[in-house]
Amino acid sequence: MESLREAKSDRKGREHINALREMMHSVKVLPKGICGITSVDFGLGHLESAKIFLDCGIRMVKYLEDKDPNAQEAGEIRNACRSSGALFSVNDCLEVAVESKADCLHLWRNSGKFLDMKKEFHGLIGISVSSLGEAFMAQEKGADYIEVGSMFSKGAQKERVVPFEEFRKIREKISLPIYAVGGVQASNVGMIKKLGADGIMVRSAILGAQNPKDAAKIMIDEWSRN
Repeated sequence: MESLREAKSDRKGREHINALREMMHSVKVLPKGICGITSVDFGLGHLESAKIFLDCGIRMVKYLEDKDPNAQEAGEIRNACRSSGALFSVNDCLEVAVESKADCLHLWRNSGKFLDMKKEFHGLIGISVSSLGEAFMAQEKGADYIEVGSMFSKGAQKERVVPFEEFRKIREKISLPIYAVGGVQASNVGMIKKLGADGIMVRSAILGAQNPKDAAKIMIDEWSRN
């Protein structure tokens, strides 16, 4: 009888923990600090990338698959995020975000009709911007957060680099949470935080490192230190 009572108590405890996790995710509070973007460009799978971020304490992970986004794969990452108390975001694919029950959907500047997406997807929606004007437009549309970038040049990739002064203007005028993205390394985490960023979206600086977990911990420490 005693063992039966203990088993019931353990089950109730697990159910209570799961209920708390579901309640926390229903609120969907955007985390501050270092956030991760999955990638297959560094010899890792998307789920493996996500687990590296989560194991290091990162509390928001974005699934970025340009060629063939997959709802099943996204769902596996979403489950891993839930188990770690992290938010899960899908990059620029409404169908996968809905099917995988993602917490967030992130859109490029020119992605479809925002209001139509808002009706179909009931989580948080973010938009990429590279100027104050685009940031105002995102806020007026009803975005929940914005990603500003690219912050630094990334070699051969031709992306607009956002001047620091432009970032400051966005921070001063826009009330949404702001995540910096694009070319950020551990050496400039403190600089970006001082500009007023709520967080930094990171991919290559962690996943492209010789030891990704060490690289993630260094970036997290840099954020905490500044």
